[in-house]
Amino acid sequence: MTRDNSSHYLPRLAQQHLRAILSAQPVAVVLGARQTGKSTLIGHTPETQGMLRLTLDDLDTRAQALSDPESLVARADRMAIDEVQRAPDLLIAIKREVDRDRRPGRFVLTGSANLLSMKKVQESLSGRASYVSLWPLTRGERAGLGRAGQWAALFDTPVAQWRDLLESEAGHFPADWRDVARDSQYPPVVVGAMTRDQQADWLQGYLDTFLARDVAELSALSKPLDLHRLMRAACTALGQPEHQAAWAQTTGLPTSTVSRWTDLLAVTYQLIRVPAFSVNRTSRLTRKPRLYWSDTAMALHLAGNTVPTGAHLENVILNDLHAWCSSRSQRPVVHHWRTTTQQEVDFVVELPNGRVLPIEVKATSSPGVGDTAGLRAFLDEYSDLAAGGLLLHGGTDTVTLGRGIVAAPWWRVL
Repeated sequence: MTRDNSSHYLPRLAQQHLRAILSAQPVAVVLGARQTGKSTLIGHTPETQGMLRLTLDDLDTRAQALSDPESLVARADRMAIDEVQRAPDLLIAIKREVDRDRRPGRFVLTGSANLLSMKKVQESLSGRASYVSLWPLTRGERAGLGRAGQWAALFDTPVAQWRDLLESEAGHFPADWRDVARDSQYPPVVVGAMTRDQQADWLQGYLDTFLARDVAELSALSKPLDLHRLMRAACTALGQPEHQAAWAQTTGLPTSTVSRWTDLLAVTYQLIRVPAFSVNRTSRLTRKPRLYWSDTAMALHLAGNTVPTGAHLENVILNDLHAWCSSRSQRPVVHHWRTTTQQEVDFVVELPNGRVLPIEVKATSSPGVGDTAGLRAFLDEYSDLAAGGLLLHGGTDTVTLGRGIVAAPWWRVL
């Protein structure tokens, strides 16, 4: 993949969703980890032009938000406020103002923690706001195309035509998935065209700030190195079921602490839980979520690992799926499927209407019928929900493996 290395704005898939919200709702809330480009997205969205821009990273602004939120909200008729999780009571003042004047597009808020999951946040702005999640860059966004993978097209196209769809779709960028997993997708790293050493320094600085400042504002944390050990344990077990008891044993932390901090990592958009598919018919299913990370380069950095595994390829696919799901008003959900007899499918994407797309990810460059066992078992169980299955692999050939299963190079979809 080639791109312009100059410092320029990379169009984001989430922008269309944000614009739709601003045309209909008084408040739009953009959530995501720090450095995913939330403020930049807002600054390049036409509907936000002319808004007063504030950030609660500024000490004076935060002091006003904490001591007199009503006066801050009264400073302008329309405003964009960054990092609102730093003054949760500000949302109460915004609610009162919106109830007085419910014109659409009055407030845009950003937060680097999930406000809907924070215990300190008592006001969700229900009925007054819609939420957008912003993730690190997709491959399509990194290339300047402002898109995610071909997930919508796969749902909209008959399975018999999937192979033609994927082989004819323009805009593909063949690549070694290991290189993609090693590359951070945080916008500052991408736009800065950093070397591997520069990226490592940036990731470490991000991690230091996260542990020293961001976490401290959300939870009492007397020993940041303990949380760092937990993050390392999670990134070492990428793609595996969540096992807090094992992590407690590995890190020497109490299970209650591991549980609380794992939730905190999810709230701050670092750790990603993929819930189990819950439709149980004839098979007994496992219920534990599988865990991934929001940026594969950070996951490798935390684990002290330079050699990506198949779990990192899964993570690359998942991050693209999350960006696509988050950009849609009718939001799909990504699950995993695993039975107690060890049959499994890495990801099951479920639309609001109940239709599903099962996806298996294999790092092999030469997939065969044996790699489709999980997909075939899933399709036998849920033939009324899934028309076919997709096997994404590390090779170059797109082939049909029977029974509605198409195997394609991962980069033909992303």
